[in-house]
Amino acid sequence: MTKKIKAGDKIKIISMKDEPDYNNRIGVVEYIDDAGQLHGSWGSLAVIPDVDQFEIIKE
Repeated sequence: MTKKIKAGDKIKIISMKDEPDYNNRIGVVEYIDDAGQLHGSWGSLAVIPDVDQFEIIKE
């Protein structure tokens, strides 16, 4: 994984492969599974760090 991320971090999904409805959604990472996929409050799909584009929102 190229970005340091942990449960509780707030992220903005820039783009999700094959899922344009998720572009620009913001949510909180609830957990990271064994495959390194991010699950959170933005919807039912996981963000895949090496495939999808996202940014960590620093408050």
